[in-house]
Amino acid sequence: MAFNFNADEIFKMAEEIEQNGAAFYKEASKNVSDERYKKLLSDLASMELDHYRTFSSMHSSLSDKEKEPTVFDPMNESVMYLKALADTQVFYKKQLDTASIKSILLNAIGMEKDSIVFYVGIKDLVPEKLGKNKIDNIIDEEKKHIRLLANELTALK
Repeated sequence: MAFNFNADEIFKMAEEIEQNGAAFYKEASKNVSDERYKKLLSDLASMELDHYRTFSSMHSSLSDKEKEPTVFDPMNESVMYLKALADTQVFYKKQLDTASIKSILLNAIGMEKDSIVFYVGIKDLVPEKLGKNKIDNIIDEEKKHIRLLANELTALK
């Protein structure tokens, strides 16, 4: 089955990814003893929740046209597909090297990059008339996380 996602479905996935990201950072913060980095990871979890709220707000501002299904999908397969992608491709649970804050930051940068690649790829599935341009807002938010993480990684050296 070919999927053609609308902006409504993409924002649902973005919200899921941000919730997964918050959970990742919260869990990673439990694995470090240095209070400075515990705070950094907790702050990143909070930022993910802020991104969730941003995307949720953007989602609620979509027009009815942008929320229209693009294919006949009575079993909600496209939404289940998106949820599976969000849960397994970006900020998914895996064995994380928490031996050092450096390895946590490197893993986080990789996952943030994965989220951008995911959004860029999924953006191609959203027709212009259904809000394709709004996906760029998601990508811009994720780039901010990479800059913050990269600055922290550089400061370690």
